[in-house]
Order: sequence, then structure tokens, then C-alpha cells
Amino acid sequence: MAAPSADRRIVIENAAIATVDANDTEYASGYLVVAGNRIESLGAGKAPENLENVVRRIDATGHLITPGLINTHHHFYQWITRGLATDHNLFNWLVALYPTWARIDERMVRVAAQGSLAMMARGGVTTAMDHHYVFPQGSGDLSGAIIGAASEMGVRFTLARGSMDRSEKDGGLPPDFAVETTEGALAATEETVKKYHDASFDSMTQVAVAPCSPFSISTELLREGAALGRRLGVRMHTHGSETVEEEKFCHELFGMGPTDYFESTGFLGEDVWMAHCVHMNDSDIAAFARTKTGVAHCPSSNARLAAGIARVPDMLKAGVPVGLGVDGTASNESGELHTELRNALLINRLGAHREAALNARQALRLGTYGGAQVLGRADSIGSLEAGKLADFVLWKIDGLGHSSIADPVTAIVFGAAAPVTASFVNGEQIVENDRLLTVDENTIARDARTEAQRLARIAAQA
Repeated sequence: MAAPSADRRIVIENAAIATVDANDTEYASGYLVVAGNRIESLGAGKAPENLENVVRRIDATGHLITPGLINTHHHFYQWITRGLATDHNLFNWLVALYPTWARIDERMVRVAAQGSLAMMARGGVTTAMDHHYVFPQGSGDLSGAIIGAASEMGVRFTLARGSMDRSEKDGGLPPDFAVETTEGALAATEETVKKYHDASFDSMTQVAVAPCSPFSISTELLREGAALGRRLGVRMHTHGSETVEEEKFCHELFGMGPTDYFESTGFLGEDVWMAHCVHMNDSDIAAFARTKTGVAHCPSSNARLAAGIARVPDMLKAGVPVGLGVDGTASNESGELHTELRNALLINRLGAHREAALNARQALRLGTYGGAQVLGRADSIGSLEAGKLADFVLWKIDGLGHSSIADPVTAIVFGAAAPVTASFVNGEQIVENDRLLTVDENTIARDARTEAQRLARIAAQA
């Protein structure tokens, strides 16, 4: 690990700090020193004296500093189809919306990505992820549009280049005109990885191989996708075990449940993470633990689509890496990850473990270090430690919503969504007092409404 640059330092003092390191180290009042794009030092009390090249000092009294939040599952394009099919389960919801989604184009996707990213970033997300799998013919450079939006926002980003090749005529859910050929999907995915993936320690853009789901892809695409990901040395992602309908589908079509099916195609492993994993039996969890396959837990979306409660406490006990995901904003209209800390804790307490399911610090770990594990970046982000990248958030906890809660971590997890006074990515500030510094939110909101209306008109005419 290279030493941090010392030509520009930012010193933050008088903050409560939750490092989310291996020992859950916390400081009631401490400091954080940033040198270039790295965390140089942190600890209790005041920062070291006589630091050189200090360009900024921040008095963070009344704030909690945490690692930046890390989103591990999303579908940005859905920002312009929010509020539709609100009383459907997953399969019916997909059938209702696929015909609309199959008519997206590059302009729509870029604006939707801007909206999705903006909502997360101003709420403390410093690393975002998008699983994009709808590529209509003639729709333009969708991957480039998404990556461009993330770069403009200043957010660290993973694009999971998705794909679908099983349409209605093959027994899948997407309409026939909404899928790619198997060969075309694999070739386009490889091209995207080679064009955009950066494997460096401080990378701002990475790409994963991500066939969509068992009911929208062929076995060949899944198997060859796993082989492609390993040949290129990148991670792999897909949806798995989201609903009882999916479980039934896999047994009827493949003669086995989703986890066994994924393992039979090579799509389990420490370089794989799976979205949802709601309907997992003991054997499934053991397989994920044995192979170190990660999970993106999406509590709000699972509830919105009545999918069920994922066995997160059992996964964590077994040693499965688990992070948090917003999921697409057509099944989680708020589009915010910081509210998922609270929802993950509350929803899991409705399950078998009740009040012992998760506590506040476990929820914060899911949204930070757990996400870094799932994205394969735990060496560089996800905790506040000297030498790691300077991705962190200052949460204001001395205001009306939080001042009477003594414990800072309890305040941001159990309390209302805490205001973000500042959010830093790679040592650069991107949020100040709940407002984005890199883009204009009003322009994004206006453009999103325009593109949502344009897509609705096109879908209605079709």
C-alpha cells in the first residue's frame, strides 16, 4: 500500500468516530486527518500538532464520522418508472414493467442514473453500484451513460453489466424484444470490462459480469458469464432466491433450487455476490459460507414486493459476507441507502431471532464494511483506518432529530435519517449540508420528470 500524499491535508476534530474496523473501535471525541485521497491518521482527542500543508480544518462538534455508505445492489434506470405496479409481487411486477423498461434509451438512462446517484450521494453513499441488464437494440451507449453520470457526481462506482437472453418465447419473463442473444451479451460484457474496469487500489470505476436472474437468462449465459468473469479477473453478480415463485421456477425448469443451480454453473464463489437471497434454507446458507459468496440485502424492496425476510442473522453467523442494497427505485421509491440501515434492523427483528436479530452496530457494518466485502474492496474502503481511501461522512447528530439520543451510532440507525453535513469521496467533498456540490439537483429533478413522461408516452403508444 503506497503512502498517502502529504501535499494537501484536511484535519477534522471534535467528532464522535465509528471506525467500523475489525475491533469496532470508536472515539467519543476524536480527529481524522486526510492526506490527498487517503486517511493518514485518526484517534482520540486532538489531531497531531505541527502538521504541514493543512488546507482546511473542520470543527465537527456535534457530528458522528463513519465510513461512507456502500450500496451493493441497484437498478438506476428505474428512477423514471417509480410509483408503478405498487400492489404487485415480483413476477407480476416484472411482467407489468418489462414492456416499459424495454423502451429506454441513452438519454433516459443517463438522467435516471443521475437521479438515482444524487439521492444516494446526498444521503451518505460514497460507493454506488448499478446492475443494468436492459439493452434495447439501437438505444445507444447505456453503460457509458451510467458510468459518465457516476463520474460527474464524484461517486466511487461499480457497474454490474447485466444481460438477459431468455424471453417469453423461451419460458422467461422479459418480452422477446427486450433481450440480447447469448453471444451478443457475452461479447458486449467483455467489451465493457475492457473499456471501463480499473482494478487499482484507488479505482473510481469497476465493472462486474452480471447476468440478470434465473428466469431471464439461459443456463449457457450464466455458465459462460462465470467463465468470462474469471478469465477477465472481475467480480460476478446476479439475483438469487428472491421469491418463492423463483424457487418453484428453478425446481420446475432445472430440477433443483436456485443455490444448487448457481453452484452447478460455477456462479458461486468469493468473487460472486447475489442480490436478495430471501428464501435460503440451512444448506443454501452453508453453501454461501463455504464458497464465501456475498449477499446484497435489500430490506425495503423485499418488503415492497412482499418477497419475505432474508435470514441475515443466520448468514452473518455462518460467515457469509453481507452488504446493503437500495435495489431499483421502482421497488424502493425512496432510493436512499441510509434508511436501509434502520429498515434492515427493524425488518430482521420481525424474523425468528426477534430482538436479537441485529443491533445498531451490526446494521452500520452491513452498510459500510459489509458492502466493501461484497464488492471486493474491503482492503481500500468500508472502514476508517490509516492508509485506506478517504471516503467518509459527517452526520449531524446534535439537532432536533438526534440530540436526545446519547449513543451516536444508535442515533443514526434507530433515529430519523440524519442530516449529512459533509460527505467525502477520495478526499474530495461532494456533499455539504444535505446538498450536492458536484451537480445541480433541481436540473436533475426537472430532467428526470421530462424523461419519465417521455418514456410513459412511448410505452403507451406501443
